[in-house]
Amino acid sequence: MGERVSDGRTTVERRSERELVVTRIFDGPVRLVFDAWTKPELFQLWWAPKSGGVPMLACEMDSRTGGGYSVTFGKDAENAMTFYGKYLEVTPPSRLVWTNDESEQGAITTVTFEEEEGDRTLLVLQELYPSKEALDESFVGMEDAMPEQFRQLDELLATQTARV
Repeated sequence: MGERVSDGRTTVERRSERELVVTRIFDGPVRLVFDAWTKPELFQLWWAPKSGGVPMLACEMDSRTGGGYSVTFGKDAENAMTFYGKYLEVTPPSRLVWTNDESEQGAITTVTFEEEEGDRTLLVLQELYPSKEALDESFVGMEDAMPEQFRQLDELLATQTARV
C-alpha cells in the first residue's frame, strides 16, 4: 500500500487495503486536545473544513463508553447530511474509539493522544474500513481535508492554551 501524503505537519497514510492512519503533533497539552475531540462546543469550532463551504449545523456528543454522537453538516436543513455512531471506548485523556454508523461502509475510528515534551500532543487517528472499496471511497479528498481540519484545531488550541 504505502500511499502517503504529508503537508509537513499532518501525515495521511494508507497502511493496508482497509486501514488509514493520520498523525499530527499539536502544540497543546493532551487534556486540551482530548477536550477538543469530546466537547461538542469545542469540536464544532474546528471539525468542518472552512474551504468546503458546508458548515456544521448540529453537534451532539455523549462522550462516554456506550454513548453516542451525531454531527450534521449542510448549507441548510433540507440539504443536510448526518454522521453518527457510538463510542466503543472513551479513556480520558488518551484514547477514543467510535463507530461510523451512517452506512454499512463506515469505519471504526481510533484516536490516541500521547503527551510529548513541551506541552505537545502526538495524535494518531486510525480508521479501519470493512472493505478496500470503502476505504477507496473515503480516501479521496481526505489528504486535503484532514490537514485543513487540523490547522483549524491548531488555531483553537492556541486560544485555549492562552486561557490556561
